Amino acid sequence: MSTTPPRRAPRKAPAERAAELAQAARNIALEQGLSAITLRNVAQRAGVAPGLVAHYYPSVEVLVAGTFAGVVATETAEIAALVAGAPTPPLGLGLLLDTLLDEHRLEVTAVWVEAWSLGRRNETLAVSVREQMDAWQAVIRDLVAAGVASGDFTTPDAESVAWQILGMIDGLNAQALVRWDGVADRHTHLARAVEVMVGAAPSSLLRAAVPGVDP
Repeated sequence: MSTTPPRRAPRKAPAERAAELAQAARNIALEQGLSAITLRNVAQRAGVAPGLVAHYYPSVEVLVAGTFAGVVATETAEIAALVAGAPTPPLGLGLLLDTLLDEHRLEVTAVWVEAWSLGRRNETLAVSVREQMDAWQAVIRDLVAAGVASGDFTTPDAESVAWQILGMIDGLNAQALVRWDGVADRHTHLARAVEVMVGAAPSSLLRAAVPGVDP
């Protein structure tokens, strides 16, 4: 019984092939989770041999960590650019809260949650997770510090407050993955809590996050 040999993937420039494999891994992460990323799965998604994936990634751990970093860093850069255009720090912080709590971003939240768990046994991934958490904290810290400088916020410790805000965002988004009953009002509750934490005027972040709301 004859068999047809598998077709070889067409030769591509290294940069083009690397981008193709990274996109395949990203799609798997968002659709199935980080744990579904294997050399074989990425190869199948990209239509290449597993050996070719191994040529670009020395281990699955490196592949998973790089995929996580790519997914998260893209969102961080997108939102940092978005809030940088806000006319005032309260508007920027309110916009950040509202954007991060958008239910359309839950796929990225799921990647975060799984990365925290897998990172316990994958130090390469753990390093990447810590780097991305630091990057997010810096975005929030700079917004808070700008508000202190402008007189809109009064907190004496933008560094610590930024970590607290980040933890609250992460917790609320993790709850939303299992459809927590308060998911519909979480942006309102968070905005009011953060106003107190940063020393903002009452309802200033809520108005920024939810245009048209009369608290």
